Amino acid sequence: MRRAILAIAATVAIATAIGAPGAAYSQAYPSKPLRILVPFSSGSGSDANTRIYGSLLSKLWGQPVVVDNRPGGSGLIAVQAVKSAAADGYTLLTATNSPMTVNPVVMKDLPYDPFKDFRPVILFNLAPTVFVVNGNSPYRTIKDLVEGTKKTGGHLQTGTYSAGYELISAWLGTVTGLSVTAVPYKGAAAVMTDVMGGQIVAGTIDFGGSAALIKEGRLRALAITARTRDAMLPDIPTMIESGYPDFVNYTWSSIFVRTETPDAIVNRLHEGFKTVMASPEARAYQASRPTLVPNFTPQEIRAFVLAEHQRFKKIAQAAGIQPR
Repeated sequence: MRRAILAIAATVAIATAIGAPGAAYSQAYPSKPLRILVPFSSGSGSDANTRIYGSLLSKLWGQPVVVDNRPGGSGLIAVQAVKSAAADGYTLLTATNSPMTVNPVVMKDLPYDPFKDFRPVILFNLAPTVFVVNGNSPYRTIKDLVEGTKKTGGHLQTGTYSAGYELISAWLGTVTGLSVTAVPYKGAAAVMTDVMGGQIVAGTIDFGGSAALIKEGRLRALAITARTRDAMLPDIPTMIESGYPDFVNYTWSSIFVRTETPDAIVNRLHEGFKTVMASPEARAYQASRPTLVPNFTPQEIRAFVLAEHQRFKKIAQAAGIQPR
């Protein structure tokens, strides 16, 4: 009888181990440092999100979380590095609308497929785009910028730091009738520095990452692309109020991993980030920034990203932008 019981127990143990490898893997994860690759230099909203939540996740799990900025190539450098890494949940990508939904619209022969090569983990936030000028600029509204630019030749140069902001800049040209050239930078900090220094007239950037400088008066926000004004900076009008009823856009910041990453690891990452994002420290950080924090599951994030891709395709068609 004892021998039979031991045999049955051994069979059950083996079946359990074989049937639930993901669960065992999840329990051991993480057993070493995590690395999060950010496609932009420091200073952007996505970089700030990664550092805040990464630090909190490190405290929660007792493992270092290293933030690795890999700017350049409209996100290609960071994306390719994550694609080439092992699909074990230790190399993560801070993904935004640019590499995930815009690059497939504006770039030929893209060396990755955002929908086949990667899967979502968590959505950090939604933030409107903002059009900014120097704090001492004579332009105070989008109307001022349009009229002033037309008087001086009708050509506007605006600083951007990703394909997404380049496309939004082109959209601005479409609806205003301006000839707009997006001047590419490696990060938001560089754009803001040159706008404040007068090297470039305007910037098309992340609202959350620029809010502090707007509050200080070093940058002036002409309009945001949200549906309504932001409660933190209520004096800034929306593009809708500025006379462009369909001009609504939200950038977003998220975490993606390789598609082959086990479900158990993705679920553990999702729950880990979800836990720290609900902490008092995270709530205080969120309250200090003009952004929305949606509570999306990985499946809902995927549906959202696919819909955003279709929206950007329509924007590109309206602007006459072809993949290059």
